[in-house]
Amino acid sequence: MAVLRITLVALLLAGAAGTAAAQKVERLFYTIDNEKCFESFRENIGSIDIVGPQSYKFDAHGILWGSVDKRMLGLAARHNVKVMPLLVNAGFDQPAFHALLVDSSAKARAVAAMVRICREHKFYGLQFDFENIHVRDRDAFTEFYRQAAHALHAAGFAISIAVVPRVSENTGPTEYHKWIYEFWRGAYDYKALGEIGDFISLMTYDQHTHRTTPGPVAGLRWMEAVIRFVLPMVPASKISIGIPFYSYRWQPSYQNGQAHVWGRSLDYAEAIGLADRHGARWQWDDQDKVSFTYYPNEYINEFLFIEDARSFAAKYELVTKYGFRGISVWRLGHEDPRIWKQLRDGSNR
Repeated sequence: MAVLRITLVALLLAGAAGTAAAQKVERLFYTIDNEKCFESFRENIGSIDIVGPQSYKFDAHGILWGSVDKRMLGLAARHNVKVMPLLVNAGFDQPAFHALLVDSSAKARAVAAMVRICREHKFYGLQFDFENIHVRDRDAFTEFYRQAAHALHAAGFAISIAVVPRVSENTGPTEYHKWIYEFWRGAYDYKALGEIGDFISLMTYDQHTHRTTPGPVAGLRWMEAVIRFVLPMVPASKISIGIPFYSYRWQPSYQNGQAHVWGRSLDYAEAIGLADRHGARWQWDDQDKVSFTYYPNEYINEFLFIEDARSFAAKYELVTKYGFRGISVWRLGHEDPRIWKQLRDGSNR
């Protein structure tokens, strides 16, 4: 009998593992309104399940404006790709968004507009991408999401949310850590947001930005720290893990009458071209799974951290490791073209 029980348990575990292995990874790719994004979408549409155009904005009065490229809508319909546009607070304007959150009439106007555009354009649903939210508005933001979810679900549409990541509820050791927690990271109640919506796009990128010292856009160690913090609050089946297509460059700059270090994002082709122009040699960081280089520009070093097919593959493995729903990738047009072969070869994963 004991042997039989062990055998049954083994069969059940094997069956569960087989189901997980066969589960298709849901692939969401973001776009903005430019031709390079559209061309990448058109050329690689067979590897895309959901397209998320960053198309619609709200102001303090809950007035919505924006549109989605009609060519994209037509292609998506013909290829059975779901369209889930992003909603953003215009300019990531914090005071204006606070004004929206505390105005019941403005929120009602915003929610009504969400349902209207979904009906008009037959969207799959909408994704909240509201950022630069003060931590004091955490509960008000959650309630706004709850109201939107109730209305969209009742009308037959999906809703998701892109959230800025953090690794703990501690603000951190420096003034920078305090600032980014207060104004960017602290406003997301992961547990509540996960319960309300259909899924969360966990933006595990922008680890280093133009405001920081040089470093990976999304180092694997940092990504896993974010994941370990969020998983106790949100089931893996409701998490779409964020993966960047973009790279980053840091260099000296002189702007607005001040000299300082400046970082900016760039696409794969530009990053490769810069390295070639300066004769730089790429190095692989095996802990963070990212390639980087630095080179002297008239004896002052500039730094490049690149997201390429190798780093993408390492990040994609996190989906299987943790059993995530899928990936959310910012954004089409930035990528190393070799990534698409990886996705086609792994299409059954």
